Amino acid sequence: MKALRLQAFLARAGVASRRKAEDLIRQGRVRVNGEVASLGQKVGPLDLVEVDGKRVALPQERVVLALHKPKGYTTTRQDPHAQKTVFDLLPEIPGLHPVGRLDRDSEGLLLLTNDGALTHRLTHPRFGVRKVYRVWTEGGTLPEEVCRRLMGGVQLEDGPARALACRPAPGGAVLALGEGRKREVRRMLEAVGYPVKRLLRLKVGPIRLGDLPPGKWRRLSEEEVRALEEAVGKGPLE
Repeated sequence: MKALRLQAFLARAGVASRRKAEDLIRQGRVRVNGEVASLGQKVGPLDLVEVDGKRVALPQERVVLALHKPKGYTTTRQDPHAQKTVFDLLPEIPGLHPVGRLDRDSEGLLLLTNDGALTHRLTHPRFGVRKVYRVWTEGGTLPEEVCRRLMGGVQLEDGPARALACRPAPGGAVLALGEGRKREVRRMLEAVGYPVKRLLRLKVGPIRLGDLPPGKWRRLSEEEVRALEEAVGKGPLE
């Protein structure tokens, strides 16, 4: 391993996103070789890195999984109120974490990885990774004019949001977004008068849900991982 900036090291180790890793460093919770670390500090293969007194190491092997998340499962590992989490369905892999979020009542494709740097690129709005959703609504099939309104943009409490694409489908619609704010699809459809009854994510970037059964997972092939990297670029994260 070549020397990395500490925040990039923590992200690749799956501790947190790069931005949250920077916060950990600023809070004095990270030590390198026993000394409180500084933002921008570089670490190499012989350095001992600790967060809150626990040693942190890069994963021996990068893993990227696709899970068909069923309804009723949360995507967090540390939710004391969650009865079921997606980690109940997955193998125990150090540093494994969800790429973005799917709320408890939503279903479909969820990517998970132990590579924090890849997660950063796949979830940061700057990279605009396209996500495709099939929705069924209380109002039934969306009219064309409602799809056009969603593509033109609607105002939410945390700012404007718009669909990259939208087409009517029986009982609802298929739409694509380039960001992943909390419950964004549901809030957008609520704003245009079509509350969501069911939401199924079909695609993240080039990765499709396909015929993966609910509750089952598979490991992405090297070709699929390369396609993900190409979707967000391969330049340095620092």
